[in-house]
Amino acid sequence: MSLGVESPWLLTALPLALLPLINKGMRDHAHPGLLLLPSDPLSDLLSWLLRVFAMLAMAGLISGMAGLHLQGQSVERIGHGAEIVLLLDRSNSMDNSFAGRAPNGNNGEESKAAAARRLLTDFVNQREHDLIGVAEYSTAPLYVMPMTENKAAVKSAIAATSTPALAYTHVSKGLGMALSFFQQPVVTGSRLIVLVSDGAAAIDHDSEQKLRQWFKEKQVRLYWLFLRTANSPGIYDPPADPRDDNAQAMPERYLHQFFTSLNIPYQAYQAESPDAMKQAIADISRLENLPIHYFERIPRRDLTGTCYLASAILLLLLLAAKGAEVKPEA
Repeated sequence: MSLGVESPWLLTALPLALLPLINKGMRDHAHPGLLLLPSDPLSDLLSWLLRVFAMLAMAGLISGMAGLHLQGQSVERIGHGAEIVLLLDRSNSMDNSFAGRAPNGNNGEESKAAAARRLLTDFVNQREHDLIGVAEYSTAPLYVMPMTENKAAVKSAIAATSTPALAYTHVSKGLGMALSFFQQPVVTGSRLIVLVSDGAAAIDHDSEQKLRQWFKEKQVRLYWLFLRTANSPGIYDPPADPRDDNAQAMPERYLHQFFTSLNIPYQAYQAESPDAMKQAIADISRLENLPIHYFERIPRRDLTGTCYLASAILLLLLLAAKGAEVKPEA
C-alpha cells in the first residue's frame, strides 16, 4: 500500500527532525574527573537512542499534521461465489402478509417485504465472497446500491428498502436496471439476478426484445422468487376461463413464460410462506457457489492518530529521561 498526505507542504518542516543530531538536549558537566573515566558504550548507546526518539517524535508530529494516510487500493482475490443483483418489488402489495392482509403482529406475522429483507440479510451473511448489488422497482426502477463485496453496506441497503411502497409494478424497467449492474465484459464467475416479487405486469414488445438481447449479451442467470398471496393466481396455473389466458389478465403466468423463453439459466420459485421463501433462497445459495475472480477494494486508512500516539509515547520517554538527569548542585 502506498502512503499519501493531505497537506504535502507541511512535510517541508521534516528537516527540523534532524535538530537532535546538533543538540542532544542534555547538559554537559564540565568536571575534570570525568576525563579519567573509561569509555562507556552503554551510555553512548543510550545517548544516541534518546536522539533517535526525539527525531522520531518530531517526524511523527509533522506527519500527523500533514495528514499521513495509507491510500485506498484494489486487491485481486479468488473465491467461491457470484455476482448477484437483488431486485426487490416495492409495490404496495409487498407490505401485506402472505395471507393478503396488513400484518397484525400476532404469531410473528410479518409482511412479505419484511420477510424478504430478513431472509435476504441472512443470505448475504452466508455469502462470503459474493459481489452484491441492490435495486428496487415499483412505478419506476430505483438504484439502491452498486455491486460491492462490502457486506455491511449491502445489508444496510437491504434495510433501506423498508421505505413506503408505491402503487405499481414496472418489472421490465426494474430488470433493465438490474442488468445494467453487469458492466464488465469479461465473465469471471456466475452472474445472476434474484427477482423478489409478489406480482408482475405485462411487458410490451419493445421491452421484451431489449431484455432478450441484454440477458444474452451479459450472460446473466435469473431466479424469480414469486411470493404468492393466498388465493391469488400462481405462475403455473392455467386460467379457468380460456378468455383470461392473456398477459393482461394473468401477468405472472405470462412473465414466467417470457422468462422461460429467454433461453438462459432460469429458475422460478413459488413461495407461499416465509418458510418456503427461506428454502428457495437456500437452494439458490447452494447452486451458485462457483469460483469467482474479483477485486476487493480496501479503503483509505488515516494514520494521523497513529502518528500522534507514537509521538506522545516517545515524548513521555524523553520526559522521563530528562527527569532522571543529574542536576548540578547550586
